Amino acid sequence: MAKKNDILRRLWRRWDTRLSLIAIVVYLCVALYGEAVYRYHKIQDTTAPYNQVHDDYRYVKPAFFSFFSDGQQPADGRPFYPLGSDNLGRDVFQRLIQGTRIAFHVGIITSLIAIPLGVILGCLGGYFGGKADALVVWLCATVASMPGLLFILAVAMVVGQGLLGIYLGIGLTTWVSVCRNVRGEVMKHRNRAYVQAARVLGYSHLRVIFRHIMPNVAHIILIAFSIRFPASVATEVFISFLGIGVQGEPSWGIMINNARLRLWQGVWWEMTFVTLAIFILVLAFNHLADALRDLLDPALRSEKVK
Repeated sequence: MAKKNDILRRLWRRWDTRLSLIAIVVYLCVALYGEAVYRYHKIQDTTAPYNQVHDDYRYVKPAFFSFFSDGQQPADGRPFYPLGSDNLGRDVFQRLIQGTRIAFHVGIITSLIAIPLGVILGCLGGYFGGKADALVVWLCATVASMPGLLFILAVAMVVGQGLLGIYLGIGLTTWVSVCRNVRGEVMKHRNRAYVQAARVLGYSHLRVIFRHIMPNVAHIILIAFSIRFPASVATEVFISFLGIGVQGEPSWGIMINNARLRLWQGVWWEMTFVTLAIFILVLAFNHLADALRDLLDPALRSEKVK
């Protein structure tokens, strides 16, 4: 616990990682709020506000832009659109919140599929070596040789359009880098004195791997999650942009696909705010991943000491 607190303290001490942590927490709170709204209207079997169509209020400019451009407040009875409305009069702000919810679903669930799979295979191959390691290396080479995006699209098409296909497609194709990193780290630890002592004491292989070796490779898991999360979100955005991802919900990719056709009409706000939301989230996670690598990677720590 002291070590975890020390890591958080060192992350918080730097202003850049502090901003990244604050941004991620804000996104998480927005995603939780969006999940509550989604679940409430699903239980009540009513149309959620972000899917309500208002034909009379299409292409409404963002509230702050309208106020500063013409100095007029929204008319009585007119819906309030802080970030404007789309071609069906739907609130871009509320749809952006739901896009954040879907992004966190994809980032977390695909990481829960890819990271444990990569960690388990990497531990088995790195610890036992021989035929087990040869099988793991062959699996990594086979999956890595496949075009990742095409494989994700194939899995999504077989399972069906929706989030389940995205979860499985991304999760089953992005574990290779995690497996290779864990395998290399386990191979360094399997012949060290503390592992040999555990074997002499008669501990089982599973106990040696998960009780003794695993804590020493935990930094790879943390770094892998911080890298895989934004990568999965970006992949989901692209797949939804192609129309193969989530259906009936305002994913960021669907919002970009809908907004691109109206840029030439001067309707810039939907594309702008969605792109900005994706940029900030990916930047925050990538910056946090770099900071975690600097703090947790033993090789980098030893270089700094030298």
